Amino acid sequence: MIALPSGFSPQEYLELEAQSTIRHEYRQGLVYAMAGGSDDHSRIAINFLTALNLHLRDNACRFFAGDVKVNYADQFFYYPDAFVTCDPRDRQNRYVKQFPKLIAEVLSPATATFDRIEKFQDYQKIDTFEEYVLIAQTHQEVEIWRRLPQGWSRHIYLHLDTLFLTSIQLEIPVADLYRGTSLDTSEYGFI
Repeated sequence: MIALPSGFSPQEYLELEAQSTIRHEYRQGLVYAMAGGSDDHSRIAINFLTALNLHLRDNACRFFAGDVKVNYADQFFYYPDAFVTCDPRDRQNRYVKQFPKLIAEVLSPATATFDRIEKFQDYQKIDTFEEYVLIAQTHQEVEIWRRLPQGWSRHIYLHLDTLFLTSIQLEIPVADLYRGTSLDTSEYGFI
């Protein structure tokens, strides 16, 4: 990730973003241009969003793809690959949401460390945030962090596992997230 010159206020960032054809993320005065993703990244995100869509279509919760921002107290504005909000306060702004309960990132080699450390630390500031889903792009593995009364608990799911998203009560076979990617091992996959 490459940062633009520092010192942006949140308002300056939002003005820049409203006029830009390239998406940028904001963190504590720094603005980062977002790089394009691979075909596997795109397909994994679509598979995850499809599962959310089928599960939440008759639900008060709403899910969003990587074109709506998540914000906390003007400290950061991120574009997660997917997130779910069930809070009615998030219906007031069509471009920025502040009360997600589940956030998912498809890990890219260039951003995996940032997603695991800085973004996760930032997201934890959000009171409604319950579950963080990190989906590997180089192998079939999903890492889920869940907020518990005593802190955060980490769970790893591999190829033959079925992951369970407790925040929205959804089960997804890990292999389904990788359908149509270079990591697909089904009879219809590329391998």
